[in-house]
Amino acid sequence: MKIKLEPVGFVFSSRSEVQDDSWDSVKSYIDLTNNFSEKSLLGLLDFSHVEIIFYMHKVVESKIQTKSRYPRNNKDWPEVGIFSQRGKNRPNKIGHTICELIHVDKSRLYLKGLDAINGTPVLDIKPWVNEFGPRGKVKQPRWISELMAGYW
Repeated sequence: MKIKLEPVGFVFSSRSEVQDDSWDSVKSYIDLTNNFSEKSLLGLLDFSHVEIIFYMHKVVESKIQTKSRYPRNNKDWPEVGIFSQRGKNRPNKIGHTICELIHVDKSRLYLKGLDAINGTPVLDIKPWVNEFGPRGKVKQPRWISELMAGYW
């Protein structure tokens, strides 16, 4: 089965190369494509955060992971499958981030904490809704907390 998606917008960011950490210091915004007007964003400013689903267009096909690896090639952390981590070299190159919505200006969204680089195609934008967050106790291994310590 083939799935065809068209970008709803593109990221404009002060970061043009992928780096692992310090994403909260990156200034970015999304411009919607001409298929959408500012009416597409009506009511979005009533939310503090948005979910951004994007296509990691700079991932090289030969680097795609389908099995397991050490996160960030750090052998102090366990070898885990690609679906047990949030690495960029994913089979479908899909990224997803919940970030702070700073401002909306016509068909442009200004964001804090978007971990996508300049030129990244945006596949979807959704308001963050608490009721879609985790239900019940959340658990995760210690290594991911160590990995994420400097991410934002």
